[in-house]
Amino acid sequence: AGTLASQEPVYTFEDLTIDFNRRLVLLAGKQVHLTQIEYKLVSLLARNSGRVLTYDYIIHQILGPYADNSNNQILRVNMAHIRRKLEANPAEPRYIFTEIGVGYRMQESQKPLD
Repeated sequence: AGTLASQEPVYTFEDLTIDFNRRLVLLAGKQVHLTQIEYKLVSLLARNSGRVLTYDYIIHQILGPYADNSNNQILRVNMAHIRRKLEANPAEPRYIFTEIGVGYRMQESQKPLD
């Protein structure tokens, strides 16, 4: 059963790899330690890479259906932490982009995630 043919979903772009099954985030081969909410955020964006996810959508996916827009602040804070951990220069992101007033978009995976 456990053959490599059933390739696990992995997001990869340049130096960044996210292994969803193992809940691992690797940057240039080194493990990046993310909090649970940071990991949820990154994996949600990675699974939808190339698409813009709205703030509302992200908040409801991560914090649940009863979260409200005051949670935008939580989102921004967590995104800032993630960027510090993943981006060489957070002011010029390579992996996660802000679509001003809309949401976030992750750079499209270099291999298909299906």
